[in-house]
Amino acid sequence: MTVTDEAGWLASIEETTDAVFRPAAEVFSTIVFFPITIGEISFPAVVAWLIAAGIIISIYLGLVQFRGLKVSYEVVRGRYSSKHDPGEVPHFQALTSALSGTVGLGNIAGVGAAMALGGPGATFWMILAGLLGMATKFAECTLGVKYRQVHEDGTVTGGPFKYLPVAFQKFGTVPGKILTGIFAVSILIFGIAGGNMFQANQTFAQMRNVTGGDEGFLGGAGAALIFGVILASLVAAVILGGMKSIGATTSKLVPAMAFIYVLACLFVIFVNLGQVPAAFSAIITGAFNPSGMAGGLVGVMIVGFQRAAFSNEAGLGSAAIAHSTVKTRRPVSEGFVAMFEPLVDTVIICTMTALAIVIAGAPSLQAGIDQVQAGDGAPDGVILTSDAFATVLPWFPLVLAVAVSLFAFSTLITWSYYGLKAWEYLFGRSKASEVIYKCVFLFFTVVGTVLTFTQVLNFADAALFICAFINLLGVYMLLPVIKREMKAYLAERKSGDLHKLGVELDDTSAPRG
Repeated sequence: MTVTDEAGWLASIEETTDAVFRPAAEVFSTIVFFPITIGEISFPAVVAWLIAAGIIISIYLGLVQFRGLKVSYEVVRGRYSSKHDPGEVPHFQALTSALSGTVGLGNIAGVGAAMALGGPGATFWMILAGLLGMATKFAECTLGVKYRQVHEDGTVTGGPFKYLPVAFQKFGTVPGKILTGIFAVSILIFGIAGGNMFQANQTFAQMRNVTGGDEGFLGGAGAALIFGVILASLVAAVILGGMKSIGATTSKLVPAMAFIYVLACLFVIFVNLGQVPAAFSAIITGAFNPSGMAGGLVGVMIVGFQRAAFSNEAGLGSAAIAHSTVKTRRPVSEGFVAMFEPLVDTVIICTMTALAIVIAGAPSLQAGIDQVQAGDGAPDGVILTSDAFATVLPWFPLVLAVAVSLFAFSTLITWSYYGLKAWEYLFGRSKASEVIYKCVFLFFTVVGTVLTFTQVLNFADAALFICAFINLLGVYMLLPVIKREMKAYLAERKSGDLHKLGVELDDTSAPRG
């Protein structure tokens, strides 16, 4: 959404920037989102790449996302951890930091759009995609810790920037550096634009909308700039403290915002309790017999998988950056923790949104489906979600504005960290370099509230999914390493050595190797 501003020169800057970026964005998007066609259905090849990875990794690791859930819970609780473990943040904070980068507008607006595009049946395929994504997150986050570097000051650099060069050694040093460099540039572009500008813009737009729109106190000239400066100041207060500050903030913010949002979903479901059986029936029936939906079974399946992939970022490598900062001596332990991400983001939060929309049955849902059937494109997903809640909570648009603001803020601070690690890979690690990056990031936070730069954001979205091609190629090449780590960890857990190690370390004044 473009923020109206009475100063014509701001609009001129935005239009000029979009005009310059449009050709590059169109070409770039065409390459990255190259379509695969099955009958009358067309979908991006990158989505097929992500789905295939989920299936292959799940099978290779013996469906770890199902048989390892108990282990995941034990690790998140800190059962096998020690205060002497190397790293920056505990398992729970690493999880919430990564979750804050994925739980966001995709869970609200994206699910609404999926319901219009694929009907209730898309929910089933979203859940399946989330379950497959759990295995992908397990793999990439295990590698993120396995090959990380712990610096003398205790800070950590990990994730794809460390394991991709190892994976690509077979290609030679130069090709490996080029591929990892492309990954870093892509993460940096998205971090500054998509993970920053877009989130800032949507936060202002939602707050402006619920405070009276053009007639409210955020509708006047200069309001966007003032809001942007305040937002950037809040972001600065968190990110200037580094990963420990980010982890401490998200460990409180993510559970709180997820609780508020899921509670609202449950309220809608409870009020419409008698509709629940029919809703589940519509979801199952729609998944396998989607009569009337464009593309039939395959079309609905693709919609579900695509929305899940875009929401939980499994396979993109971004989350492995946050998870690599965890305090642990066993890399695979964080792989088990990372499995909770798609479970919470897609299987729980996205599903709760979908159920609320289907059960509420607001007129806008059918209107959105009719709009898609007529070939007029997908409706604004956030409207469908908002209307569903408004059927029982007339004041919900205000709650949604708060939820969007919290989601966006948490995404902002997490992507600032992802971008920083990409910046360090490209330009070196120093205090001066870090300060320069953070100033640039905060400047674009302000810019994002005033201007949209649509084509820049389109370019950034495409850049992010380049990461999927490069990251998953590296993960495939290191799958044997992951499997060895997993087997050794589970054997130590079974023998009791994991628990004994944590107790022994905590009983000493200094960490042992």
